[in-house]
Amino acid sequence: MTPKKKSRRPATTDIRLLLPVALLVGAGAFLASRPSKPAMHIDLSRAPLGARIPLSGAQAAMLSGPDGEPPVVSILNVRKRMKYGEFVWNDTGVRPGNLWVRIDLERQIISAFRAGNEIGTAVILYGADEKPTPTGELSIREKLKDHRSNTYDAPMPYTMRLTDDGVAIHGSNVRWGAATHGCIGVPLDFAAKLFEQVKVGDPVVIIPARRKPKTA
Repeated sequence: MTPKKKSRRPATTDIRLLLPVALLVGAGAFLASRPSKPAMHIDLSRAPLGARIPLSGAQAAMLSGPDGEPPVVSILNVRKRMKYGEFVWNDTGVRPGNLWVRIDLERQIISAFRAGNEIGTAVILYGADEKPTPTGELSIREKLKDHRSNTYDAPMPYTMRLTDDGVAIHGSNVRWGAATHGCIGVPLDFAAKLFEQVKVGDPVVIIPARRKPKTA
């Protein structure tokens, strides 16, 4: 589903989690609306980009995946707002285990988790208002490495299909001002890494963007 111009929703960068003492970036969208005292103090200025940040106590208890998936126990250190086309991937030292994907349309962020650890995160494109991206708990239904959209005659490399009508996560030119016909567009190299990791049946949770208030 090829990107198209998006007339609304200004460009969004990676808006993660800011806490008084520790800045936990990576899967911070989980906690962004839940003010809490940090479970630990971490000096991220000394942590390299993509380093793994462990969670414990109340923070770990807050973060849970779909039914049957382990709670999140670590997130990635991003340290800055990601721009369109950027991503971070680090699965070094993460043991094999179940993988699931969380997509936050409000923050335009995708996060992949394996065995409770965030292993990748990227800025995304998603559906324009007239072709919205579905939300809720979905799953990977099919994987097609070199797919082309039958409807739009457009390349969809590393397709990870989510719905019967063709909505998928796939590689895309993630850039400002663009949208999709409902798909989740991710940077091509990120798509290749995710495609290699996911299996058919793996859960994908898509969190909706908040509705804008109506004006007179």
